[in-house]
Amino acid sequence: MILVRHGRTTANTAGVLAGRTRGVRLDDTGVQQAARTAERLAVVPLTAVVTSPLERCRQTARAIVKAQDGTPSTATERGITECDYGAWQGRSLRELAKEPLWKVVQTQPSAAAFPDGESMVAMQARSVTAVRRLDARLEAEHGAGAVWVAVSHGDIIKSVLADALGMHLDLFQRLHVDPASVSIVRYTETRPYVLATNTHAGDLSWLRPPVKKRGRKAPAQDAAVGGGAGPGSAA
Repeated sequence: MILVRHGRTTANTAGVLAGRTRGVRLDDTGVQQAARTAERLAVVPLTAVVTSPLERCRQTARAIVKAQDGTPSTATERGITECDYGAWQGRSLRELAKEPLWKVVQTQPSAAAFPDGESMVAMQARSVTAVRRLDARLEAEHGAGAVWVAVSHGDIIKSVLADALGMHLDLFQRLHVDPASVSIVRYTETRPYVLATNTHAGDLSWLRPPVKKRGRKAPAQDAAVGGGAGPGSAA
């Protein structure tokens, strides 16, 4: 699973917590960021591109699909939509930083619940449930080598990465996810593997599913003791 955050938006540059506000679109820089990420992903034959229903994510997802040689399936998934920030939505970050809840969000997210919105625990639970469900379905349909993209939001991606890393939600602010960045998680029966976080450049051709050969064994799900030989090495 490739996690892509949407490109930079007008709200990002204005210092406003957009949340689920409608009509928040990529700015010119965000459009360019999405195009660069799409070009980077073009070397990987994607099985599916799944996106948050919010416009900024759908714009980013369209750029990714357009850059593909093939035609990956596309879908909208409410489970990976932005956190419901409730009464915080639409307010400036500078103003919100003065609220007592701000410190809780920074230091103990598991205790944070946004007024008239959702808790951060609920946010993580529904986003992790959604991506694990989607990953299992796409693997069942296309095989273990299937690669797919989820286009989502900063806090959503951070919460999914924290789960995959086995981190308590209270530690998830140690992670950083930039606009249009790429993070990669591989789910297996034994554990998730976090292969990359918050990347902006680099060759991703190693994510191409291997050519199936008679008698070829499936990729090992155990961790390679000593670190292994890296991507692209013979099985």
